[in-house]
Amino acid sequence: MGQFINNFILKYFDTSLYFPSIRWVDVLEIIIITILIYHLINWINNTKAWMLLKGILVMVVFVLVAYLLEMHTILYIVKHSVTVMATAAIVVFQPELRRALEKLGEKQFISSVLALDKNTQARFNDETKEDIIAACFAMGKVKTGALIVVERAIQLTEYESTGIKMDAVLSKQLLLNIFEHNTPLHDGAIIVRGDRIVAATCYLPLSDNTAISKELGTRHRAALGLTEVSDAVVIVVSEETGNVSLASGGDLYRNIDEALLRDKLTELQAKMTKENRILKFIRRRKANER
Repeated sequence: MGQFINNFILKYFDTSLYFPSIRWVDVLEIIIITILIYHLINWINNTKAWMLLKGILVMVVFVLVAYLLEMHTILYIVKHSVTVMATAAIVVFQPELRRALEKLGEKQFISSVLALDKNTQARFNDETKEDIIAACFAMGKVKTGALIVVERAIQLTEYESTGIKMDAVLSKQLLLNIFEHNTPLHDGAIIVRGDRIVAATCYLPLSDNTAISKELGTRHRAALGLTEVSDAVVIVVSEETGNVSLASGGDLYRNIDEALLRDKLTELQAKMTKENRILKFIRRRKANER
């Protein structure tokens, strides 16, 4: 490939110019760096790290001005504070760095290729899907608040431990009973793994996204917060309006109807089935190689 590019340049461009030899590894390196920079910019733009980054840029401009004007005292202070400033940046960006690493860990490519996931994620069946939909809109009619977390590839053990373990088969009647007012399990979220409710009254992390509408309450912020740090899908029933919303990938789909919720859950079922087939195929192939 590199030889082809060189021949093309020699044929159609001025040969007096210097063109370094290009290997396929160089092209691959450029692609990798481009992808990393894109994801870095996208991550910074979607977090409060953007405001912190602007503050750092102001400091860089200030140091540049001090260098041009030969302000030796300021330059001396900056020179001997670089290590401290680097450590301070890590401390300040700690929540964002942790979230970025969690997002990186969510990517299915590495885990699929290396088959790191020991357990295939549980896929809920159509009966479970219809029970969730029916229960959500039944609760919405009487304005009963609810928070239902559907687990995917990333196990939510950390949040499961904050609630009460159940391990019960999901049904419409059970959901209605859990979220009924003045019952011991109505407060907090339930976590659904496959066709079972594994825990109730679970506490979820609240989103600190400042762009969220002020109309949204704690349930919606908790739903967004969890989907920002995991690949789970969260269904919210508002206690104030009775509207049903769905959070996925840090995005919130508000005031959805039964048809749209069914489409979203069906799409989720298809994705989980496809991912399971890929993992099973890779494991089977590795077993045959052994």
